[in-house]
Amino acid sequence: MPAKPSIKPSTFVNPSPERDYLIHMEIPEFTCLCPLTGQPDFARLVLDYIPERKCLELKSLKLYIWSYRSQGAFHEAVTNRILDDLAGATRPRFMRLSAKFYVRGGIFTTVVAEHRKKGWKPQSEVDLQRFESSSNTN
Repeated sequence: MPAKPSIKPSTFVNPSPERDYLIHMEIPEFTCLCPLTGQPDFARLVLDYIPERKCLELKSLKLYIWSYRSQGAFHEAVTNRILDDLAGATRPRFMRLSAKFYVRGGIFTTVVAEHRKKGWKPQSEVDLQRFESSSNTN
């Protein structure tokens, strides 16, 4: 049976909810329509998130993204709507969506939208380069 676009992404239980870890996804074939001309707009979406209790299921994400193919939307609006839908489905600690639209009229457009759980603060990053440089001094 052929797959169909879906307006609701599915989730699954986070296997490690006690830990902050980053999930990084790249979606290179996003398409929507310009609401003024009806011409197709193409973008590369980059999604980064730190899950709380739920993670995005990949096939449903693909079908959800596919649902925008025939919709007219301004870049800013569609980026924020996708972030709202994905953050609403997963309730993550942190989520960032970068939509990198390909050239249109000689202009590249990138829209970045973020969601943060109220009160959540990122853990400090481990500086691996510091460890690498100190181990090379032997």
